[in-house]
Amino acid sequence: MEVASLSYVVVSATSTAAWRAFAQDILGMSAHDAPGGLALRMDERAGRVFVMPGATDGYFASGWELRSAAEFEAAKADLTRNGVTFHPATPAERALRHVFDMVWFTDPSGNRHELAYGYVTDFARFVSPHGVDFVTGDLGLGHMVLPAPQIDATRDFLMDVLGFGLSDILVHRPLPDLAQRIDFMHCANGRHHSLALFEGEVPSGCVHLMFEVANLDEVGRAYDRMQRSGARLMATLGKHTNDHMTSFYLMSPGGFAIEYGCGGRTIDWDHHTVFESTSVSLWGHDFSVGFGADEQAQLANAA
Repeated sequence: MEVASLSYVVVSATSTAAWRAFAQDILGMSAHDAPGGLALRMDERAGRVFVMPGATDGYFASGWELRSAAEFEAAKADLTRNGVTFHPATPAERALRHVFDMVWFTDPSGNRHELAYGYVTDFARFVSPHGVDFVTGDLGLGHMVLPAPQIDATRDFLMDVLGFGLSDILVHRPLPDLAQRIDFMHCANGRHHSLALFEGEVPSGCVHLMFEVANLDEVGRAYDRMQRSGARLMATLGKHTNDHMTSFYLMSPGGFAIEYGCGGRTIDWDHHTVFESTSVSLWGHDFSVGFGADEQAQLANAA
């Protein structure tokens, strides 16, 4: 199977209005009513983030793009051969996501993945409320970090069934007595990672979701908008060791963080060597700002 890119994500929301304001006022996306929910635009596609009304706030699904009907049929055959139970999309699910067709299934850690082909859009020019240019195209919308308490089985599933590759491994130590493993995975494009697996449980269903913009000025302007809005800062500005993204983190209405950055490197996978890094960032990225003393104590106790 060859997954082209991360095409879209779906979130569940008790208030779609909260996501509309967050996306437009801080992130610089445009928000549009869609069948059964809300579509957040970053480019010429009808949406890259789809918000559906729900009883809880959280991350719902990752949408992976296949380029043709033939690849879609072959992917379903691959799932069947590997003993993966999958479910066809309902008409309502296809309508919200603006795709020709889709199937969904869960990985060994319970994360929902969707394989889709064909997208529907009017190709109207994307107009950001703040003039933001997002980096998407063949690289997909960005990346996400998903909880994977069964990290070995989940990584093997992504590699053996979906055809993902391992970019690198990180041992993150946010507190002196807490070590957290993260496996970074890539699909069939040059983005350093489209998905990462966090070794642990996350109530919201996602650790963070990353959006990349064209330059550092756009990152700084979004940082200013975040401060004016009163949104919660989750990590200070910094530059990551592995993908070289210069970014900051803020809390979303879904209960998971948004990484907002620029300068992520693209990789020639034929000339890449897998590595393990023991530091998150070359500089900056103080994650302690996102947690109060009680939350830090809970993290330490959980370790």
